Amino acid sequence: MIWWSRLSLRGRLVLLGTSGLVVGLAIAGVAMATAMTFSIRGTLDRSADTTIAEIAALLEEGSTLPSPLPAPAGQVVQVLDAQHRVVAGDRNADLLVPLLHRDEIDKALHERVTVSGDRALQPDQLRVTAREVDGRIVLVAVPLGDYNRSLELLKTSLWVTYPALISILVAIAWKVVGQALAPVDRLSASAERITGAATDERLPVPPSSDEIQRLAVTLNHMLDRLATTRARQRSFIADAAHELRSPLASMRIQVEVAQQLGDWQTVGDDLLTDLDRLSRLVDDLLLLARADERDGRRVAREPVEMQSLLRTLAKRYTSVDVEPSGESLWVEGEQDALIRVVLNLADNAVRHARTRVVLQAESDGQEVVVTVTDDGEGIPGPLRERVFDRFTRLDDGRARDAGGTGLGLAIVRELVRRHGGTVRLLDARPGVRAEVRLPRFVDSVM
Repeated sequence: MIWWSRLSLRGRLVLLGTSGLVVGLAIAGVAMATAMTFSIRGTLDRSADTTIAEIAALLEEGSTLPSPLPAPAGQVVQVLDAQHRVVAGDRNADLLVPLLHRDEIDKALHERVTVSGDRALQPDQLRVTAREVDGRIVLVAVPLGDYNRSLELLKTSLWVTYPALISILVAIAWKVVGQALAPVDRLSASAERITGAATDERLPVPPSSDEIQRLAVTLNHMLDRLATTRARQRSFIADAAHELRSPLASMRIQVEVAQQLGDWQTVGDDLLTDLDRLSRLVDDLLLLARADERDGRRVAREPVEMQSLLRTLAKRYTSVDVEPSGESLWVEGEQDALIRVVLNLADNAVRHARTRVVLQAESDGQEVVVTVTDDGEGIPGPLRERVFDRFTRLDDGRARDAGGTGLGLAIVRELVRRHGGTVRLLDARPGVRAEVRLPRFVDSVM
């Protein structure tokens, strides 16, 4: 099927469409020829049967047969006795020699027989019908000239009109398919012009409500998503470069000052602080990159009991308490990822709390709700959503000793989303309550 793979889409559609039409027309032509054949032959046979019925009526009456026998023009009628001798005939019949031989007569009594027209001095073949009446045999021969000429004319007409009709249909199909695929050509041309630098150009959407329009709309939605992802990646790279440049510049200045003053002890402490900050930033960047890479992929999960997880993590802090709950609350997920979610929220709360931070897990129907509440200054309502963006930090959290990289809450949202949950910030009065909702693992028998 190499030739099929080399055909264009337009050629394939035309070939498939016209193939059905060709087969349909061929079947229709054969059916029409067959129907006309049986119709004309039936007319001839009924004419012969009528003539036989008239002759049989004369024989059954016992009256003397007229000479010549009455018969329609073109027919040949003979009446034979028991010895197959001609006893009567019409004006076209030979009164000495029967139309059929003895074996043919026996056959004609059961089915119609076709013989040469020479037997009755006719130019065309004869279709002979025989019937036995009161010991005599009536033969009626009908010429097949008009019948054969009609069939020949029909065949000639089909052979002439069929290729012409197929050619017309192919031309029409080629034109119609070309017009139908014109929007696809425009889509291809527009797609060729779209490059990685062009983020606002989109494919033309045809006005027709069909599959091609839906394809164009779907591709434009895909381009919108790609543009959003590209803008997000560029922003991410720019923000990462900015965040990395600050500690590197600080470290360079400190080393240059140490070279001039020789105070390497103080510089060493500051360099370790900056290196810790760089390490945290690199770890956060790697985690987000892996989260983006795994987006849409199924990861290995296991049942995790949130009450025990909160109690274990609270031991790392001196100002963090766990509000007890009366039941075990299980979720299904990556334990390391869930630990990172709670630690990021706890670290953020500890940095902004005045006195204490409270961790709590409780059940809410089919969800497990984990809250991290601090008693700090709080976050204004319009900013509670923006702080989940990558490298977003409030003005009071931009100091280098605050310890944040602007990625903590972004990591929380990404990990919670991968677990099928949601996260939001609420007003705790005073402070902020971070609320994480995760699907509850109800099938566990732990």
